[in-house]
Amino acid sequence: MLTTDEIARYARHLVLPEIGGPGQQKLKRARVLVVGAGGLGAPVLLYLAAAGVGTLGIVDDDVVELSNLQRQVVHDTGSVGSAKVDSAAATVARLNPHVVVETHRERLTAESAPALVAAYDVVVDGSDNFATRYALADACEAARRPLVTAAVGRFDGSLTTLVPYESGPDGRPNPRWRDLFPEAPPAGTVPSCAEAGILGAVVGVLGTLEACEVVKLVTGAGEPLIGRLLLVDILGMRFETIGYGRG
Repeated sequence: MLTTDEIARYARHLVLPEIGGPGQQKLKRARVLVVGAGGLGAPVLLYLAAAGVGTLGIVDDDVVELSNLQRQVVHDTGSVGSAKVDSAAATVARLNPHVVVETHRERLTAESAPALVAAYDVVVDGSDNFATRYALADACEAARRPLVTAAVGRFDGSLTTLVPYESGPDGRPNPRWRDLFPEAPPAGTVPSCAEAGILGAVVGVLGTLEACEVVKLVTGAGEPLIGRLLLVDILGMRFETIGYGRG
């Protein structure tokens, strides 16, 4: 049940018919794994902690650098040199003491992903490389866990939700990650943000949208982006959704 403090904290959720008390209790019971405590993971962690997700798992093997602070808002100047999982956990604790944080200071791999994913209800991809994305997508499908995944560029991004172990309204299996990206691009063909640059607020937009998808999945509110890819163009301020299916 929600405590008196939690009722006051989540009052604006409780008056939403789509969430209300039952939805907030689902959020409190939920276990969400966030892979990456960087640009995308930062807003995901902040908004899921503020929303009252009961347990947040954080996977990251990196340390905070000064150049991260332009966009990774879960960290601050005093965090430079600290492990990202520890810095993010400290921020979450200050934001909402009701949230339990489980830190995993490691790089997610095809070998480690299955055990990590199986321990949570919903998984969020905030990674920055294709090897992690493929390993995570495979593990989530095998463990039957929803995966919310996003990617960002200099001034743009994309977002979708994957539940390939279920079927859509038409009875056909929902699409996989590999239906969008059958193969990873050759090494060196996609520049990193260190090479190409990125507007810091872009990851804020996409990460916040990822957090919205998680809340919808946990509470049952709305329609997640299953079989749909949301494309975001910040320079033109355009949002477009395209459908895709199982290959």
